[in-house]
Amino acid sequence: MKNSTTLIYDGSFNGFLTAVFIAFEEKLQVADIQRNTQRQNGLFSETETIFTNVEKAKRVWNGVRAKSNNAITTIYFAFLSETEGVEMMCYSYIQKLMATKDKKQADFSDSTVLYISQLARKVGREKHRMEAFVRFQLTKDNIYFANIEPDFDVLPLISKHFRNRYADQQWLIYDVKRGYGIFYNLERVEIVSLDLAEIHFNRTRKSKAFTSNEYDYQELWNNYFQSTNIKSRINRKLHTQHVPKRYWKYLSEKKVS
Repeated sequence: MKNSTTLIYDGSFNGFLTAVFIAFEEKLQVADIQRNTQRQNGLFSETETIFTNVEKAKRVWNGVRAKSNNAITTIYFAFLSETEGVEMMCYSYIQKLMATKDKKQADFSDSTVLYISQLARKVGREKHRMEAFVRFQLTKDNIYFANIEPDFDVLPLISKHFRNRYADQQWLIYDVKRGYGIFYNLERVEIVSLDLAEIHFNRTRKSKAFTSNEYDYQELWNNYFQSTNIKSRINRKLHTQHVPKRYWKYLSEKKVS
């Protein structure tokens, strides 16, 4: 009887795809796929450490995309949900997809396929919300800075949107929940890590990190927002549905003390 194997990877999507490649190439009976930061030894499985190989990752990416262009996007979005056990679910999804004889996604009546697709849709909604709700503040270093705290790891998904929209400005979007950010230096987007002394969000108390003009602009915007609201027509339930309260502390039109 062939022993099952737990694959340990570095937490990156390329690392996960490399693990998938190794599993297929070596015809492994995979017990689990775990990030090296969350390693838990199985009682009845061996472990194998996977070293990320971009070429092997590309082969899996291209293989899945050849089957279904939508499938690779679905897998990537679901992976970024960071849901516990998502690696094995994605691996099972890929197995089912590659086993199909035609170029279409696996059957949505399958519970694994349905679950991964639902996860991907949730991440997609969070992506669009972040693209709508990011509020930049101009720092004294002439960098437009914004904190976000999304439910899912959507920074890799929103990079293109902001690079295209603010191509003539230096900006930095920092995910305080995950401790990393993306910085655009007018040429390319880089991943950065900061040691923040404080989390900057839209309080009435001013921070020395930002220009005085920035607060003047925020005040103008806040006043405009308040003046255009018709209190008798406010539907708070609908408003909260479209703009969940967890985002309010990062919106300049939602000043807090």
